[in-house]
Amino acid sequence: MDLKMRTREVKGVMLIDLTGRLTMGEACAGIRDEIRDALGQGSRKILLNLGGVSYIDSAGLGELTAAYTSVKNREGQLKLLNLTKRVHDLMQITKLYTVFDVYDDENKAVAAFESPAMAAS
Repeated sequence: MDLKMRTREVKGVMLIDLTGRLTMGEACAGIRDEIRDALGQGSRKILLNLGGVSYIDSAGLGELTAAYTSVKNREGQLKLLNLTKRVHDLMQITKLYTVFDVYDDENKAVAAFESPAMAAS
């Protein structure tokens, strides 16, 4: 299954819903292009909803990390939402869980952009 992306805006936050497999190739290029476009349009608050992502390979993890760095370098914030158990475990094993702000609730995630001190759930 290819990676599908749906973009929406919630209270000034660019929310990108991802569904499918985040793997090397078109999926990674799609994420890269989507983040670049969002930054180009002035978005500095980006939330990736990974609830529909069934699998991430090493290239996908690298792309998430690169996206995080790109957004941070543009003085923005990138947060993750709704990790599946498999993706959550992978983020724990690779220690990337300590890099990203991760949320299980969309409303809390969106609110966290306004108040960075709010703890990740």
